Amino acid sequence: MSDTSKTEPEKAAKTEKTDTATKVDKTDGVVEDQNTVAPADDPTAAPVTVVDPRLLIREEGLKGYLTEFKRKVRGGELGQIPVVLGLIVIWTIFQLKNDLFLSAGNLSDISYFMSATGMLAIGLVFVLLLGEIDLSVGSVSGLASTVFAVFVVNHGMNPWLALVLAILTGIAIGALHGWFFAKVGVPAFVVTLAGFLGWNGLMLWLLGSSGTINIPSDSGPVHLLGKSSFFMDQAIIGAYLLAGLAVVLSLVGNFGEQRRRRAAGVPHRATSEILLRVGALAVAAFVSAAVLNNAEGVSNALVIFLATLVIVDFVLRRTTYGRKVFAVGGGIEAARRAGINVPMVRITVFAISGGFAAVGGMFFAGVTASATLSAGGGNTLMLAIAAAVIGGTSLFGGRGTVWSALLGMLVIQSIQTGLDLLNMSTSIQYMITGGVLLGAVVIDSVSRRSQKAAGRG
Repeated sequence: MSDTSKTEPEKAAKTEKTDTATKVDKTDGVVEDQNTVAPADDPTAAPVTVVDPRLLIREEGLKGYLTEFKRKVRGGELGQIPVVLGLIVIWTIFQLKNDLFLSAGNLSDISYFMSATGMLAIGLVFVLLLGEIDLSVGSVSGLASTVFAVFVVNHGMNPWLALVLAILTGIAIGALHGWFFAKVGVPAFVVTLAGFLGWNGLMLWLLGSSGTINIPSDSGPVHLLGKSSFFMDQAIIGAYLLAGLAVVLSLVGNFGEQRRRRAAGVPHRATSEILLRVGALAVAAFVSAAVLNNAEGVSNALVIFLATLVIVDFVLRRTTYGRKVFAVGGGIEAARRAGINVPMVRITVFAISGGFAAVGGMFFAGVTASATLSAGGGNTLMLAIAAAVIGGTSLFGGRGTVWSALLGMLVIQSIQTGLDLLNMSTSIQYMITGGVLLGAVVIDSVSRRSQKAAGRG
């Protein structure tokens, strides 16, 4: 019998059968509910159970996870594997060259000095998720520290109030950039490049002929973020308390998610997997605490940086706003048709970038206890962008996490500190950092191409 002689219900049933089979074959680890579907050619037959492939993977135990890992690598889903391997290689090389590299004091310096630029990188992650760029963060950070210094030193304002005004300045500047981009249609590259020049000029004007405003080291935020300020002022107690808190929060979060997913009847992580993940985190946290205790303890700057990462990660992965950011970065037209206010998302993302730039500026002020002509200048902007990209955030938008700011800054600060120990010139540092950045972008590009070839792009 030809297809033209078939009734419409028969054709629909055949199509349903084909679509269902295709859906089952192509899920390949994607989280979906476990459903029962009646065979299309015999509605009276017993239903066929459609099982989420991820459940099958977990039933196979370690073998299943290894199979899934190999599939992801072949499909270009490398995640943060390259940057972790790169960090291991970098640390190994520098330790072999100078046995002081992995000393407690040197690792303590790395953890402290990466926080300021890391704050800029957090804001840039939001912008990069849209597939855009913000070239103004260096100038905005310098301007924010200058605004703080002018209010505190020249006008005698309360340091904490001056801090709020400095951060609000960064947010307002970022929102202005976003408005020109989202409403007027000026390319983000152009409007933030103009901001890079303009806000740097305003900073120079506020600093005056001296070019420097020294901030009292005991003034609120500057003292809090100084290199000599540590969590709880009791290094040993503070470090282990933070490690324990991280483990407890991880346990609560993972088991809470497991309970919600189990109640909803969807696949969830096994208890053994959760315990393995949390155990790995506990080892890393307590080892880090022990190492830092052998130096001077955990700096306030590092504590604030890590706490910010946790909060921002929650916003991006667990809130409606975070999903909107990923949606706009994944496809503007699709996001618009889904009812997302694309201009508002763009404006708020650039406002967030400006706010984090201002916070980073305050971190820089804490390091030097001053606002200077060099604040936010030099290679600050490039290092912040490099940190986000090296850490795994895609330049093409729609993919990345805020933890890339931490991993990227670990790589960059490790390179800088290691080369300083070897008495290498700044020119060598720039060339090596540039090579690492290029390598990260190449890996990202190849990964995206592999995903498209595997039907996942």
